[in-house]
Amino acid sequence: MLRGVLTLAFATLLAACVTTPHGDTGAPGEIRAMTYNIRLDLASDGANAWPHRSDMAAAVIRREAPDIIGMQEVLLHQKHDLQTALPDYTLIGVGRDDGVDAGEFSPLGWRRDRFEAIDTGSFWLSPTPAAPGKGWDAAYPRVATWAVLRDRRSGQRIRVLNTHFDHVGTIARDRSAHMIADWVAQVGYANMPTLVMGDFNAGLSSAPMAILTGANTVRLRDSRNASESAPYGPPGTFTGFHIDADDAEAIDHILLSPTIRVLRYAVITQHWAGRLPSDHYPVVADLRIGR
Repeated sequence: MLRGVLTLAFATLLAACVTTPHGDTGAPGEIRAMTYNIRLDLASDGANAWPHRSDMAAAVIRREAPDIIGMQEVLLHQKHDLQTALPDYTLIGVGRDDGVDAGEFSPLGWRRDRFEAIDTGSFWLSPTPAAPGKGWDAAYPRVATWAVLRDRRSGQRIRVLNTHFDHVGTIARDRSAHMIADWVAQVGYANMPTLVMGDFNAGLSSAPMAILTGANTVRLRDSRNASESAPYGPPGTFTGFHIDADDAEAIDHILLSPTIRVLRYAVITQHWAGRLPSDHYPVVADLRIGR
């Protein structure tokens, strides 16, 4: 009789593990956030070009099941591929070259069954944020995508921003950080829980990240350092498609306002026999917002 009870209990537990989405805790104030540079589609990448890894990239996202996701280096056809592969998500954003479809997107996405959008928008990291264009010493135009979301479970509102800082311009990265800090500090939103995520092309010890996380700035915290459990995965997030890459610092970050708790943090190193879905590892953070 005892054996039968234990077998039934194990079967029930196994069913729960199989049927519950990986990121769905069921708790009203808990959400999973992910930032993921998926690498733009370049034929010169050969075996690592998008057609050979798009299924892997989508599989990682489905497996980790983020409630909110920010992606970078997404061309229009890649955005369409991901929207098809991830039908439960809303993806917003504009092409950085023309504000419509041209160039890379930094799309922001969320599960439609979890969030509804209250407001959304985009701005360019440049002296003319309302219009497409390069800023300062940047090599390319850079854009930020944002939304104010309402949690359908708790009613809590949250601000989220996704971006991609320039990889060349040191002045551009500093000025971009100041622009994001100004966005965080906007009048009327100071007390709203806020997430800022993306590929910052900068480690936490850099000047741009100090602008965002320093003691006398907007007081955003890095999710890895704020995690209440030990961070999982390597410290670095850029691989260049090399599974043995060993960067000392992450350049992909999830930053958050002080009222948001970080329950868990992970750098996801999933690969298929050494083949990686992107030249960056995605970063995932399990968060608790509100009491």
